Amino acid sequence: MSPLIAQFKQYLLLEKSLSSKTVEAYLHDVTLLEDFLEHKALETAKLEDIQQFLRSLVEKGIATRSQARIVSGIKAFYRFLVYDGTLQDDPTALLNAPKIGMHLPDVLSVPEIEAIIAVIDLSTPEGHRNRALVEVMYGCGLRVSEAVSLKLSHLFFDEGFIKVLGKGSKERYVPIGSMARKMITLYVEGSRKKVKVKKGEEDYLFLNRRGRHLSREMVFMLVKKWAAEAGIQKSISPHTFRHSFATHLVEGGADLRAVQQMLGHESITTTEIYTHLDQDYIRSNIAQFHPRF
Repeated sequence: MSPLIAQFKQYLLLEKSLSSKTVEAYLHDVTLLEDFLEHKALETAKLEDIQQFLRSLVEKGIATRSQARIVSGIKAFYRFLVYDGTLQDDPTALLNAPKIGMHLPDVLSVPEIEAIIAVIDLSTPEGHRNRALVEVMYGCGLRVSEAVSLKLSHLFFDEGFIKVLGKGSKERYVPIGSMARKMITLYVEGSRKKVKVKKGEEDYLFLNRRGRHLSREMVFMLVKKWAAEAGIQKSISPHTFRHSFATHLVEGGADLRAVQQMLGHESITTTEIYTHLDQDYIRSNIAQFHPRF
C-alpha cells in the first residue's frame, strides 16, 4: 500500500468513521486506478487519465452500478488529497458517474410476512429468539448488521424505543412496537437464560447456541430457510424486512421524513425510493380492480 493510500485509510477510519467494509471498498477502488496508471503517480493523474480508466472498466464489462461505486471511491480519495494539502485542485471535480437506473427491491406483503412468522417453530430452543429477530427487523426496519449488534442495554421498553448503532457508528432511537417487545421479553426471560454466554458477549441480545452473538451470515441462512418453508418464491434476504417495513409505512401514509429518521438515511433521496414502490402498489391495485385499466 502506497503512503498516500495508507494516509487515506487512516482518514476514512479515524476522521470519517466509516465502516471497515466501506473503507476496504474505497481502498480497492483507488488501487484499481493506481494499477491502471502503472508508473504514473496517483497525485499527478489528470481528469483525462481517470476518464480513460473508466472507459477501461466499460471495456471489461464492469456493471454500471459497480462503475458508479468505483467513481465514488476515487472521488473520495482526491477530495482527501485536496483536504490534506497534497493537491490544490481536485481532478475528479468534473468527473461524472454513470447513470444508474432505479432499482426497486423485492418487498414482502403483510400476508407473506405472516407466513414467514408462522413457520418459525417456537417449540425449539431458538424459536423465541428467531421470532423476536423477525419482529425487530420488520417492526423496526433494522439492517441485519444493526439487528445482530443490538444489545440488552439498548432496549428502553418503558419509553418505547431501542437504540440502534447504524452505519458509521451513528446512533439513532427507533420506536419499537408491542409485538416486538413481547417476543423479545419472552426470549430474554426464557431460552436466552439457558445459553452459556461467552465472556464479552453478555450484553448482546441475540445469541447462538454457543453463547456468541449471531452473525450476519447466520441470519441470511435463517431467512432463506424460512422463505423456502413458507413457499415464498421471491429472492429475499434480511434486508427485505427493512424494505417491507418502509414500504408498508409509506403505503399507510407515513411522513417520509419520519421514515427517513427511522431508517437512519442521511439523505431523503435514499428514502424516496419507497414513494416509487408505493406508486407501483397503487398501479397494481388499479390494474387488478378497475374494469377499464
